[in-house]
Amino acid sequence: MGDQDLPGVLVSDLEGPHGICEDHAEDLKRHFNLITMQDFLENKAQLGPQIQAVYIWCGRPAVSQELLHSLPSLKIVASAGAGLDHLDLGLVASFGVKVANTPHAVSSPTADLGMALLLAAARRVVEGHQLAVSPHTENFPTDYMGQQVTGATLGIIGMGSIGYKIAQRARAFEMKIVYHNRKRRKLEEEEAVGAIYCERLDDLLQWSDFVMLAVSLTPQTQGLIGKRELRLMKPTAILINIGRGLLVDQEALVEALQTGLIKAAALDVTYPEPLPRDHPLLELKNVILTPHIGSATHQARRQMMENLVESILASLSGLPIPNEVLLK
Repeated sequence: MGDQDLPGVLVSDLEGPHGICEDHAEDLKRHFNLITMQDFLENKAQLGPQIQAVYIWCGRPAVSQELLHSLPSLKIVASAGAGLDHLDLGLVASFGVKVANTPHAVSSPTADLGMALLLAAARRVVEGHQLAVSPHTENFPTDYMGQQVTGATLGIIGMGSIGYKIAQRARAFEMKIVYHNRKRRKLEEEEAVGAIYCERLDDLLQWSDFVMLAVSLTPQTQGLIGKRELRLMKPTAILINIGRGLLVDQEALVEALQTGLIKAAALDVTYPEPLPRDHPLLELKNVILTPHIGSATHQARRQMMENLVESILASLSGLPIPNEVLLK
């Protein structure tokens, strides 16, 4: 624990795989008295009333009803990233506690990664690297082919800030862009990236050479891509998921990849994370997996931290909260 005169903020830990970014600790300590989950659990009676904010990094600490009951002075839960599937927003609101996240900090790096995965899968970059460095390679095969990106159709599912930035990048590759979203974008926004709205998800799946999942995980979107949806896709299509693992029925995806129902998949997210080491997705050559690194740049992570600090300080001062999440 730090300066007792500063507002108490609960964090998962100050180091280790489940802690906050160690590079950010000193910046945070200038503003807050950081209380780790372990310290809090060892001394709830004394520390509970001191905690005015919960600082969530990589989904931790978990905010449960029991925790909320233990924090009578809590004013805000500040969560890094755009996704909120780890929070029960209604429960938090029922305690009179605000919620803030950092959607703008993550949109560009996540869109960058989405395009990186699309390009890597299309041109079989990972397979190509393995071929190039293998001690068994004597000649490069002349029939080593991938899919062309220029002129191909990209279907974006979820046209929020991340989806829209993907469309901006895809336009530079001269891709045709179709999208499906709860709400249609303004006409001028569509025209700026050359995007065509698909009211029916089925149409997007049938038309697209690449399908990009950039949608939030909700009860309505869980299992959005299952056996039926995969059958609608072209046999040459590539699925890219930068949203959440539970958006996709993984068993159905494995079957689709094994049987050639679709060409390939590139996944930054799975369920669980990491996958069990014997999971069939780890064995397939037509799959690229990355370890949930959509926002993992030094610049984005620092901006996320700074955004969370701004939101917490605003809440404690009774000011409007930047990036406040409002219950719909």
